[in-house]
Amino acid sequence: MKKVFGLLGHPVGHSMSPVMHQAAYEQLDMDATYVAFDVEPHRLEEAVKGIRALNIRGCNVTIPHKVEVMKYLDVVDEEARQIGAVNTILNENGQLTGYNTDGRGYIQSLLQVVPELLGASILVIGAGGAARAVLASLLPHQPKQVVVANRTIEKATDLARVFQRDTTDVNASTISSAAANLEEYSIIINTTSVGMSPHVEDMPISLERLSPNAVVSDLIYNPLETRLLKEAKKRGARVLNGVGMFVHQGALSIEHWTGIYPESEPMRKTILKQLKNE
Repeated sequence: MKKVFGLLGHPVGHSMSPVMHQAAYEQLDMDATYVAFDVEPHRLEEAVKGIRALNIRGCNVTIPHKVEVMKYLDVVDEEARQIGAVNTILNENGQLTGYNTDGRGYIQSLLQVVPELLGASILVIGAGGAARAVLASLLPHQPKQVVVANRTIEKATDLARVFQRDTTDVNASTISSAAANLEEYSIIINTTSVGMSPHVEDMPISLERLSPNAVVSDLIYNPLETRLLKEAKKRGARVLNGVGMFVHQGALSIEHWTGIYPESEPMRKTILKQLKNE
């Protein structure tokens, strides 16, 4: 019997998850399909009940449901609780468990560029859900310090307080203060939507004081190379776009559902092809 997986979001017409997941199922020689379900916010509880009723093995969850969906699940794992959002639901005989694979997916992609995070000095731009996911997965690697920079310093302060660790100094900063001290950071991570298509000329921070030895990472993957990454490359820095995070978080979801971690390369190639055809 064909396995059914899906995506709960609103809207979902633009989502590349279906083609990426289908590429993974083909590589695994699995009889499965992945459907994007457009679920309006007031129908979310019904949709979650539908997962049980239709025996859908697993679903991803995207905007705007990643927080609200938690109240309709039977179990939410500790990592997802810490992040405060769920992006993956596993259905085991009607029991629904929520996970969040975003942060781990990001770290897998980052470690392909920076093999060691121990002792690193890291700037995280943004204080929203994506920043929470990144911080939750960064801190077990024991960087020396992490600074959260945000337009609203109060949000950055609140987030830094939540993630303060004995092994890592976690502090807050304004964007302008972080930009003035940018040479201090070996890794800079943009978790905001600044620079995303169609606003491709926008940048979340000035790179005037960027160290040429730094790595600049952007969670955005459309465009593949944001202005932030273009400017960083001009200054000699290594760069990382958001494709790797998208691919690995999807692969980790599949592992939760099937027990198998798929090869990421067919998934990555499918996404790149899709983006280039847009």
